[in-house]
Amino acid sequence: MQTMPALYIGHGAPMLLDDKLWISQLREISQSIERPKAILIVSAHWESQPITLSNPSANAPLVYDFGGFDQKFYEMTYRTPDATSLSKLVASIMPETEPVHQSDRGLDHGAWVPLKVMYPDADIPVLQMSMPTSDPEKLLALGKRLQPLRDQGVLIIGSGFMTHGLRYLRDWSSTAIAPSWSSDFDMWAAQALEKGDIDSLSNFRELAPGMPYAHPTVEHFTPLFITLGAATNTDASPQTLIDGYFMGLSKRSILVA
Repeated sequence: MQTMPALYIGHGAPMLLDDKLWISQLREISQSIERPKAILIVSAHWESQPITLSNPSANAPLVYDFGGFDQKFYEMTYRTPDATSLSKLVASIMPETEPVHQSDRGLDHGAWVPLKVMYPDADIPVLQMSMPTSDPEKLLALGKRLQPLRDQGVLIIGSGFMTHGLRYLRDWSSTAIAPSWSSDFDMWAAQALEKGDIDSLSNFRELAPGMPYAHPTVEHFTPLFITLGAATNTDASPQTLIDGYFMGLSKRSILVA
């Protein structure tokens, strides 16, 4: 089996599931890479220290961590197979000084919404890992520790959003023109990624145009560093898989080899 890539994807809100373009883009990603044996995903919506894993049981429940949407989204399911083997595998590669903890928490919408599109049959074991810090250097190191999982068929996904200044949006239509703070940040990040300039990306709070509007809180950007840390060759430029905007927010999603 080939080494799996690592992804950073914009996961969107539940209404992603009604957006035909975004659905086609995410499905194209899953169809263009080898089918994973298992998936480990880190979502912006689970910040918790120490590092904790979601419920590995088959048919683990979902977390409907959103409000104000159509009732159909609260009735959706994503019944994945038992992921106990993946849980043990993740635990085995972590140092004794930083063991992983187990919880009964289900998959939140940063995990199940995009995966429901990418792997609609829900026939691949999935675990969610909490994001224990917002420190880019520590997340890069965590991604590096996770990198060996890729050689065993595990798809590592950082799930966030390249820009996420929801509170500053004025046009909430899906085709809204991106505000300058969103487009400027997106273009800056794209150029830094192309150059492999992880130092600049790590200092995005101080260096990136559009801050703090693009990320008034940073949890949707920082899963990127898990993905970058999991790269086999950290000097190689990631591949952009999705670009463009949804409600003026950047959907930029990347793959690292």
